[in-house]
Amino acid sequence: MYADIPFYLSVIFVLGGLAALAWSSDAFVDAASKIARALGVSPFVIGMVIIGFGTSAPELCVSALSGCSGHSSLSLGNAFGSDIFNIAGILGVAALIRPLVVKPAVVYGAVPALVAIAVFSCVLVGTGDGFSRLDGILQLAVFLVLLPAYCWFDQKTNPPAPSGAAEEPAVKPGAKGLLGAWIKLGVGLTVLVGSSHVLVWGSVDMARALGVSELVIGLTIVAIGTSLPELASAVASARRGEHEFVLGNIIGSNFFNTLAVVGLAGSISPFEKISPYILRRDLPVMVLLSLSITLFGINWRKPREKGCISRWEGAIWVCVFVAYSLLMAYQELHG
Repeated sequence: MYADIPFYLSVIFVLGGLAALAWSSDAFVDAASKIARALGVSPFVIGMVIIGFGTSAPELCVSALSGCSGHSSLSLGNAFGSDIFNIAGILGVAALIRPLVVKPAVVYGAVPALVAIAVFSCVLVGTGDGFSRLDGILQLAVFLVLLPAYCWFDQKTNPPAPSGAAEEPAVKPGAKGLLGAWIKLGVGLTVLVGSSHVLVWGSVDMARALGVSELVIGLTIVAIGTSLPELASAVASARRGEHEFVLGNIIGSNFFNTLAVVGLAGSISPFEKISPYILRRDLPVMVLLSLSITLFGINWRKPREKGCISRWEGAIWVCVFVAYSLLMAYQELHG
């Protein structure tokens, strides 16, 4: 449990924690990418696994620390709220900037898996007995099986370019650059954990001072704050027309949030008390938003060819997120 602190200090902790999270996650991802290239890891693995983990590292640290300190609503709200914001907020904004091209592997492979794990979470949380350590272990086990399977599926459906094709030469850092990358990785991870602790402390105390539930704070301030790395990378990628990176980053992050983040937090400290709003409101919204990626991205005229998520569909996502936020506010005010 966290000690009471003045309200102004709670605000400083939240804002400072978010700023430190943004810097440390960016440093962590950059260093991990350099190390991966030096070790000869494929670009696909860098994008889906390393970048996906790096941008989800804030959620992982915040949820694990929240669970350990007995704030399960903040922990689950952060993970599930980040999933909702990733789709309705980040993908919505990215589609408004530039319509997103969606390949069939995403429509028929990644998204159904995303929907399945969201439904799986509904089943585990909806048992009525809280979220046990066994539930957390099951989440982690599914993650360890599903992510490699998806990587294999994507590589099979997207074979590498022929050896004769022109491609940019891989630039590997020297020994000095690699040492610097390892140092940056360690510093980034240290700041990441420390800033997550400060953010959780400030968020819990802010919830007390404002008289709102930790779930709402987790679903809004903390969830959006820890999703800033995904938002920054998605906006930059959308401007450059890198559609696969936008979708891959968000889908990969949601894999981590739903399975690894919740699973690790539950394995460390089981959640005995779970807000009914998580099952009645948040998880159904997450399932429907995950399913909407297929509904918006499929090419209905030629299902085997690439589809496109248009600007007006991106606007629908943004409107859904606004409506969802208003619903939370209404339910909070009316008890």
